[in-house]
Amino acid sequence: MTFPNTKIVITREDLNRLGITMSNSTLIRLEAKGQFPKRIRFGAHSVAWIAGEVHAHIASLAAAREAA
Repeated sequence: MTFPNTKIVITREDLNRLGITMSNSTLIRLEAKGQFPKRIRFGAHSVAWIAGEVHAHIASLAAAREAA
């Protein structure tokens, strides 16, 4: 699987800078429903998201807003 931007968003702070300030439990629920990109687990306490997927998700929300 290839992604146009494979840079990894390493911390929750990176998500916060993008305006994604949801709690961890909310993100987990959205990921399970397919409403937010799934995290990658690097260890017991280390997760990250692929930046390209997060940016595509934000873009799709903006497009849906414009279509409404």
